[in-house]
Amino acid sequence: MSLIFRSGLSAGMVAVWMLSLASFGEGVAGAEERRNWLKVPERSVKTVQPAAAVPISRFTATSYRYRLAPGDQLVMSVFKIDGYEASVEVLSDGTINLPRLGTVMVWGLTLEEARQKITNGYKQILRRPIVYLDLARQRPIRVTVTGEVERPGIYTLQVNASKSDIDQGLGSGGGWPTLVDVIARAGGITAVGDLSGLELMRPSYTNGGQSKRYKFDYLTVLKNGGHAPNPLVYDGDSVRVVRADSPTTTDLIAGSISNFSPALIQVAVIGEVKSPGSIEVPPNSPLAAAVLKAGGIEPIRGSIARVAVIRTERDGSTSVKKMTYSPDALLSNPNNPPLRQGDIVVVDRNVRTQITDGMNAALEPLDPIVNAMSIFRVLGLPSPFGSDN
Repeated sequence: MSLIFRSGLSAGMVAVWMLSLASFGEGVAGAEERRNWLKVPERSVKTVQPAAAVPISRFTATSYRYRLAPGDQLVMSVFKIDGYEASVEVLSDGTINLPRLGTVMVWGLTLEEARQKITNGYKQILRRPIVYLDLARQRPIRVTVTGEVERPGIYTLQVNASKSDIDQGLGSGGGWPTLVDVIARAGGITAVGDLSGLELMRPSYTNGGQSKRYKFDYLTVLKNGGHAPNPLVYDGDSVRVVRADSPTTTDLIAGSISNFSPALIQVAVIGEVKSPGSIEVPPNSPLAAAVLKAGGIEPIRGSIARVAVIRTERDGSTSVKKMTYSPDALLSNPNNPPLRQGDIVVVDRNVRTQITDGMNAALEPLDPIVNAMSIFRVLGLPSPFGSDN
């Protein structure tokens, strides 16, 4: 009996042990399976790239919706309900004050978004209100102009400007100012402005939104014909005119005769010319044109081999380029360079004139004596200065 018990016990223990092994095996397999299922893939190491420039977007006329901001004037009314009319201006904090509703924040909203927000407010006190909201007058437009323009800076332009505003350069008179209007307001492009790469930056009016950057090529249109958009500019826009790397003669001429450039620039022509002084010439005019407008080089005193152009750069540095006057040279020739606003053209004396002027300067203290002696000699009178030997 004890043997059977021991045998049964042993058999039971063996059975339990076998079952345990099986369970353990299944547990190990299950654990391994769970481990594989829960296993997090190894992270790949990524190199952090520097923030890229704002990409160039394709411009469309419907790519902008007007957003309210301080200075906008609004007219509001509720259909068939008296006492809810209001003519208000968006205050500096972006709010308006409406009858029985109080302060409402509208900064950054479109007109429709603002109308819906006001409607939701009036639903708390009115039954199914129908709200009308109109923009009575737009705020002035502030635009930043940088790069190769004559007067970079921040400009304020009026929408639907009056004649007095137009005379003061505060608007275009044709409704909304355009990209060309803004460049003209900044004095036009410089001689090295690149018309093939005008950039318009437009900020995002939503939190976390990305600014838009548009690029326009007007140089190709001016040279070959065709159509290029002249987009409207809005409050907060930025315009940048990049510098041309190596403009050709054709590029310079195309830019100078367009309305992107100022009508005239001022340069000074001094030295041995017939009419020295400040003159006005078209942009990118050759050196020869300025010299000819100053009357040309004095044939006796001037030197065609001793001409220089003094130019003050944007960074305040001054450059002096010496050349030989060549009126027949092409515009791209180093001896007949295109002139920029504020250039000074200097025509120096020739060698003979320098020697003559030097002798006259040395003999100048003796001029009264020599002249007086000459007079007494001509009249045959004895000289009061004594013998002239």
